[in-house]
Amino acid sequence: MECTINKQLTVHYDVSGKGPNLILLHGNGEDHHIFDKVVTKLTDRFTVYAVDSRDHGKSTKVTDAYTYEDMTEDIHQFIEQLGLTNVSILGFSDGGIIALLLGIRQEKYLMKLISLSPNLSPKDWKRKPLKYLEKKYEETKDPAFYMMLNEPNIDPARLTDIQVPTLVTAGEHDLFYRSMYRTIEKKIPDAELMILKGEDHSSYIIDNDGLAQTVKDFIFR
Repeated sequence: MECTINKQLTVHYDVSGKGPNLILLHGNGEDHHIFDKVVTKLTDRFTVYAVDSRDHGKSTKVTDAYTYEDMTEDIHQFIEQLGLTNVSILGFSDGGIIALLLGIRQEKYLMKLISLSPNLSPKDWKRKPLKYLEKKYEETKDPAFYMMLNEPNIDPARLTDIQVPTLVTAGEHDLFYRSMYRTIEKKIPDAELMILKGEDHSSYIIDNDGLAQTVKDFIFR
């Protein structure tokens, strides 16, 4: 399905299931199909909206630089266009950043946030993956890589503005420093942090349904 926002950007999404609204947001360089396996375990309890971000999947391709604020506004407009209320957001990596930014904005439709392996700043990258990212940008000049090298720039103090229950997860061997996740847990008033043993940045998410019960337990507690 497609939703046109701002008369210029088309957001592609799949919707399935029945129940409270749950929006799934993928990471950089992916599309909503990374969630295909977990969706099959969520549709018995949720109406699941699996969304392709701008410049990804079947959504509008762009050539100019864009920001996490732009992507956050895209999702806000998507929710407004569809008239959704009582929305929970599950976002991975870039999607996790968008979830945090929507929470900071205190959007009225938000119920709960699940932010999987986000970061707050480019300074949160561990050295080896950062060097790889720099190399990829030099090779491609991809605006998505440029964004990751320069954003997000979330002031930890702003996390106190998030007023909905928030679950934050990270792999034991994630791309980002553990201390940053501890900061997120400390700053968000109602936050829970899960560090997943043996997992890396994406192993517990892409083509994996292992988080389905965790999602259900968190949202319906």
